[in-house]
Amino acid sequence: MPSEKAGAASSSKAAGAIEPRFWLVKSEPFKYAYSDLVRDGRTRWDGVRNFEARNALRGMKMGDLALYYHSNEGREIVGIAKVVGEAYPDPTAPKDEDWSVVDFAPVKQLKAPVALDQIRSDPALVDIALLKRSRLSVVPVSRDHFMRILELGKTTPPAARGARAGKKT
Repeated sequence: MPSEKAGAASSSKAAGAIEPRFWLVKSEPFKYAYSDLVRDGRTRWDGVRNFEARNALRGMKMGDLALYYHSNEGREIVGIAKVVGEAYPDPTAPKDEDWSVVDFAPVKQLKAPVALDQIRSDPALVDIALLKRSRLSVVPVSRDHFMRILELGKTTPPAARGARAGKKT
C-alpha cells in the first residue's frame, strides 16, 4: 500500500472534494504507447505480475492520476492518464493466481516529454519512486513530484473536477 506521503489521498473540507492520488505507470512504447491510449480512449492495465505493483493498482481510486512513462525505448514521461475503473481481477492471469487490473483513460500529453536523465538530475525528484523503485511498473508518486514533472514537461495540471466519481456498479 502507498505511504501517507506518496500517493495518499487528502480531503479538502472547505471544498468538500477529495483530491486525486498520484501514480506512475510504465509501458514499453512498442507494446502500448501513450498514443495507443489516446487512440483507444480507455484501456485495461493488465499483466502486472509483481505483488508490490499489484497492491499499488489495488490502491487506486476513480479519478486518481498517473504519469505515463515509456520504458526501455524513450525512457521518458509522456502523458497523464486517469483511473476510470478501480481494481478487479486480471482476466489474463492464470486461474489459481490473484492479480488485479485497473482501467485508464488519457487525460493529456505532456507538451515536452520528461526524460529519465532529466528526472535523475533534478534535486526536487531525488526520492521519486521511479528512481527508488525502478524495477516496478506501477508506483505511487507524491503530489509535489507529480507537479514538478508537469512543470518540467511544460504542462499545466489537469483541471480539478471536484470529488472523485463513485465506484462502478
